[in-house]
Order: sequence, then C-alpha cells, then structure tokens
Amino acid sequence: MGKEKYINPFTDFGFKRLFGSEFNKDLLIDFLNQVLDKRERIRDLTYLNTEHQGLTEADRRAVFDLYCENEEGEKFIIEVQNVRQDFFKDRSLFYATFPIQSQVPKGNDWDYELKAVYMVGILNFSFPDQTLQERCQREVRLMDSHTHEIFYEKLTFIYLEMPRFRKNESELVTHFDKWMYVLKNLHKLQSRPRKLQERIFEKLFEEAQIAKLNPTDMKTYQESLKALRDNYSVLETARKEGERVGEKRGEKRGEKRGEKRGEASAQKRIAKALKDSGVSIEIIERTTGLTHKQIETL
Repeated sequence: MGKEKYINPFTDFGFKRLFGSEFNKDLLIDFLNQVLDKRERIRDLTYLNTEHQGLTEADRRAVFDLYCENEEGEKFIIEVQNVRQDFFKDRSLFYATFPIQSQVPKGNDWDYELKAVYMVGILNFSFPDQTLQERCQREVRLMDSHTHEIFYEKLTFIYLEMPRFRKNESELVTHFDKWMYVLKNLHKLQSRPRKLQERIFEKLFEEAQIAKLNPTDMKTYQESLKALRDNYSVLETARKEGERVGEKRGEKRGEKRGEKRGEASAQKRIAKALKDSGVSIEIIERTTGLTHKQIETL
C-alpha cells in the first residue's frame, strides 16, 4: 500500500470509484466512446440499478459492476473480471438477457422493438485461443455463418483482454491506446505519463490518488485489494499444481483436467479465506465467481 500512489482499477472499489459515480460520469463516457469507436457517440449516461432479480423469486439474480443507459435508451453493462471462468461467455449472454427483458412494456400493445444492448467486459485474462494474439479487443455480434453478414445489430459483446495489450508509453498513438494503458498500469505508476496529458486523464489521476481516500474508503479499498491479491496468489498456485498433475500423467488432457480441478479448489480456498477475514459476500462473489449459496456453505 505504501509504495502505490494510485488505486488499482481492477479492484471492485477502484473501478467503481473511477467510473461509477455521477461526478466521474465523464470518465466513463469518454472510455465507452473509445471502446465503441465511431459507431456510437455517447453524450450522456444515466446510472441504473446494478442488481436484477429474475421474473420470480426462485430465479437466479444478476449483479453488474456498472449498468447504465445513454440518451437514446440504449443499455450498457460494464463488467470487470479478474478470474478466468469456464463459462464466462455464457455468463455474458445471461447478463444481457436482463436489459432485454426490462424493455418489455406493461400491457399488450408492443411491436417487439428493442433498444441496443452492449455488454463490455474488461478482462484480466485472455480467452484460450490463438486467433487474436495481437488484438486486445474482441467484438461479437449475431452473424450469418454463411455470408458473414451481421444478422442483428442491437446486441453486442465487447471484450477487452488486458494481457494482450502490450504497448509501452512510447507506442501509444490513439486515445483508445491511452485508455488501455492507464487501465493496465495505473496502480504501478508514480506520476501521470507525458503521453496522457489530456484533461480527461488529468481528472482520472486526480481521482485515483490513494492519499485522498478518507478512512472509510481506505478500509474498503484495502478489502478489495486483499481480495484481488489473494485471488491471484491462490490461482497461481493452483495453475502450477495443475501443470504438475498434467506432467505427471504425461498427457495434455490430464494437464487441463488437473488445472481445472486446481482452479475450482483454489476458488473455494480464496472464498473461505476472504470470508474468515470479514470480506463482504458481494465482493467474494465478484472475486471468485462462486454463488452466494456456495459461499454461505463454506
């Protein structure tokens, strides 16, 4: 803590402090406009409730990191994910169903017209494929598999795979490059880089100073930071254990099974340690990917 000057945006507290308040709404607007490139220009955003229950009490709920809509009524889910999950793509699709269903008006008079929904995932891991090694941004839409034409334009999944972004400060050219660089490296920096002199980044670095946190916020940040660091430490141990299992069996399939079992066990160990330390169940859910019920039974 003493060596870091700026908060880590991959913590639950850090991301919401920088992007989740009305005062810092301009940071989120500028960031999303770069992610969307020239397709959409957001002029204003309204923050929406991040907790969503299903149609019945028995249905699985969803809790987004950030959820908002622009002046056209288009919906944006922004999720930060530190932990690789086997079914993260499924989870993204599940989350996208909530802003779709929320558009259904009461009564019978409706022609099924929907506003666009965007799911933006900021990932501290890469998807396990080799097709986009040099690209850190992945955009997915419904497409005709024969003609490769976009079939439906109102549902878009955008994933920013941070490990694939490898540019240093001297290589930053676009405004998008600068956002990716600051998200990945903010907590390692001691001052604002020369390449990031725009007013929007001046505000971001001002808001990100750890020294300006009040005692309550500092405690919350330390809790989020502990969850992030414990998560990384245990998962790294699980990965090495999985590799050893695979090597011992002498087969690639065995290695993957061993690593998968190791990661599952690691997530439970992380959750148990965080729970014993008094970390809130909501943060543990976001950190480990375990359900509320799974955490309560630990």
